[in-house]
Amino acid sequence: MTRPLRLLSLCVIALALWPIAGPVAQRSDAPPASAPDFAGLIKKLSEPGGEFGGDNLISNEKSYLRVLPALARAQVSGGAYVGVGPDQNFSYIAQVQPAVVFIIDIRRDNLLLHLLFKAIFAESPTRVEYVSALTGRAPPPQPATWTNASIEKIVTYIDTTSIRSVLTRNELRMRLEASLKKTGVPLSVADLARIHEFHNTFIEEGLSLVFQVRGRPPQSTYPSLRDLLRETDGAGHQLSFLATEPGYQILRSLQARDLVIPVVGDVSGPRAMRGIAAEMTARATPLSAFYISNVEQYLYQSGQFETYADNLRRFPRNERSTMIRSVFPSGFRGYLPQQSADSYSTSLTQPLNMMLSDLAAGRYRTYADLVTASAR
Repeated sequence: MTRPLRLLSLCVIALALWPIAGPVAQRSDAPPASAPDFAGLIKKLSEPGGEFGGDNLISNEKSYLRVLPALARAQVSGGAYVGVGPDQNFSYIAQVQPAVVFIIDIRRDNLLLHLLFKAIFAESPTRVEYVSALTGRAPPPQPATWTNASIEKIVTYIDTTSIRSVLTRNELRMRLEASLKKTGVPLSVADLARIHEFHNTFIEEGLSLVFQVRGRPPQSTYPSLRDLLRETDGAGHQLSFLATEPGYQILRSLQARDLVIPVVGDVSGPRAMRGIAAEMTARATPLSAFYISNVEQYLYQSGQFETYADNLRRFPRNERSTMIRSVFPSGFRGYLPQQSADSYSTSLTQPLNMMLSDLAAGRYRTYADLVTASAR
């Protein structure tokens, strides 16, 4: 998603267990973290937060699912997943099925947003209940019978269902606060107010919610939450984590086991990324995929790209470790084969080993060099 320089980070959600280059015994799954471990890891890995001029409650990348076929062809699976920003990450996670997830973002708001998502997962046995709780609607009668429902049916249900009464919304708020407390993460009165502000935005805007930059009206190129739920992989398959019940349950299981870990940090900073790399190494879980959005554009502009690249070099990895990046026109129109007329963004993948090898050879002097190399 388009971000100014201050957003050079991501909340890290980790799920890992993948052999590092060379024969390493692979565990079947990472042990679930206790609440103190979850909160303790967040505290241990996080850096001081920064500001960003947008809310980032949802993505502005309509092309986000179009990298899923490339991830499947490259057999990107398991290991540790790292990503930036909001719940766009969840659809990548549903496909990759990592052992641990780290979501890293320079904004503390992103940490609070992911704690809201975690609480809603805890309250929602099925995806129709999740979307209902997220948007403040009552779930349909017998939601368990909706497990095979299409995403179109769920979207129609939300669009035609009224927002809950103030009383029932307050009841939901109390249940979510109880779930937030169970995480063990210390939250101030201001933090809770901010979390409820985010939730109220989802409720009031419903599926018409769009990415918002402060001081600017929504752009016509930004997809709505409704668009993102209906989006396909480019071949007509609706594969968001809310499009199928198995995809949703992958995320809910990871959340229940405290394996989606939001971190406040700068991807070019001295602590969070290195701490995540050390945690992945300790768990013997190489990187499977790293969703970086278009943050690298701002790292090049600020002269911090090499520091970020040095942080990447610390990650345990293998030949399948893959970068996922998004590109917005800015001079690339007509130069990227993956560009589509129906999306302002273009999503690309690149093997991390290739990226680091090319950097060592001096091939990426500019952001354009990096983008065109990953578009081949």
